[in-house]
Amino acid sequence: DELLFKQPESSHLGDCPICFLPMPLELSKSTMNQCCSKVVCNGCVHANQRRELEGNLQQKCPFCRHPTPKTAKESEMRMMKRIEVNDSFATFQMGLRRHDEGKGNHEEAFKYYTKAVELGDVESHYLLSTMYREGKVAKDEKKEVYHLERAAIGGNPDARYDLGIAEWHKCRHARAVKHFIIAAKLGHDDSLRSLKDCYRKGLVSKEDFAAALRGHQAADDATKSPEREEAVLELPKLDAPMDAGICNEECQCCH
Repeated sequence: DELLFKQPESSHLGDCPICFLPMPLELSKSTMNQCCSKVVCNGCVHANQRRELEGNLQQKCPFCRHPTPKTAKESEMRMMKRIEVNDSFATFQMGLRRHDEGKGNHEEAFKYYTKAVELGDVESHYLLSTMYREGKVAKDEKKEVYHLERAAIGGNPDARYDLGIAEWHKCRHARAVKHFIIAAKLGHDDSLRSLKDCYRKGLVSKEDFAAALRGHQAADDATKSPEREEAVLELPKLDAPMDAGICNEECQCCH
């Protein structure tokens, strides 16, 4: 439990390799480049696009400066080159592509996620836990929990939140609160909302709740910059995620 409940210094997304600010948790606010498998914040992407437009320059990757691929086929070829040199993130991304194609090529996705985990990719742990839970390849609760815990230890706040929800539904409130606090301090909104529910129910102290609020705000503030704010206005935006709570109709803890 000591390793499981240790507060990570940052989320599994790390820092933008250009501006070195922490990456936002919203994936719509960053861009993956197939040429080098680097994920760059949209603030840097937008700044690079503006520079190219103003200088009438060829479109290139903001990190490695390779020309951007013109077709989906070229994009996949570049990704395969990264996979061949054991790039963990490219391997994970190919798993995502296989997962999303048609009705979902789950066996191929599973293969890529498993390889990515061996290479150290945290997000692949989380997606493998989902596959084991849903029985996409084989339903296995022990492997589901194992991969969920590995993802949480690696700094994935979604995995941490899921662990908290699982503990809550088992009426292990103290463990659930620990998970919610850790994820909230990484800037995870759903965990903060769940923690507010716990505070209203008297399951978390005022001091711990206040510390989580401060940590959440600090994590959110650390991801902000003028360039990123400008990118939000200029680049396409996705709808905001739905609100989340910690109880459902099957939960007997609060009824």
